Amino acid sequence: MAGSLAGMVSTIVTYPTDLIKTRLIVQNMLEPSYRGILHAFSTIYQQEGFLALYRGVSLTILVYMNLEKIWNGPRDRFSLLQNFANVCLAAAVTQTLSFPFDTVKRKMQAQSSYLPHCGGVDVHFSGAVDCFRQIVKAQGVLGLWNGLAANLLKIVPYFGVMFGTFEFCKRICLYQNGYIVSPLSYKLTPGVDQSLKPQELRELKKFFKTGQLKSRKPTL
Repeated sequence: MAGSLAGMVSTIVTYPTDLIKTRLIVQNMLEPSYRGILHAFSTIYQQEGFLALYRGVSLTILVYMNLEKIWNGPRDRFSLLQNFANVCLAAAVTQTLSFPFDTVKRKMQAQSSYLPHCGGVDVHFSGAVDCFRQIVKAQGVLGLWNGLAANLLKIVPYFGVMFGTFEFCKRICLYQNGYIVSPLSYKLTPGVDQSLKPQELRELKKFFKTGQLKSRKPTL
């Protein structure tokens, strides 16, 4: 739940930059409509309104609402290499299943009546559902997965490296605090109460060395 909520919040905060990136990519470079990021932001806001910066955001949030079921797993039972392979596989499956939503989102971001040829999109639509319908009508069902291979080449190693680095950093912290015997595994340190907080564990180690625990002020 926390992971999905964090993903949705970060998406809402950064989504305008994603939309602007799409507009800058698809615009005609011979006759550009935007001169840069700030110019694109101000132009879209003035011509199309604030909500235009969040066109297609509902599809991204819908994907994040279901990601927790896929990513939430017992990663602490595997080695770093196994975690990397598992995350890459999960990323490939997730991206493949959710790619139609990403395709529709990109087309919704690119389409604008204020741009030449409506932003250069190959289909014209009035909303997310109509966009799905128009893509299937013009290109078939597989048209929803156009560009999947290029996307996987970026996303799969990206998530593998990101989660692999996160897991390794977490193991280093656990090792430095004395919870595990090595940063290369999750083997617990014998005799250590895993429910203790890092500060409590340090005080306990100090007690065994000096025979004195740090006194705490009484609280009401």
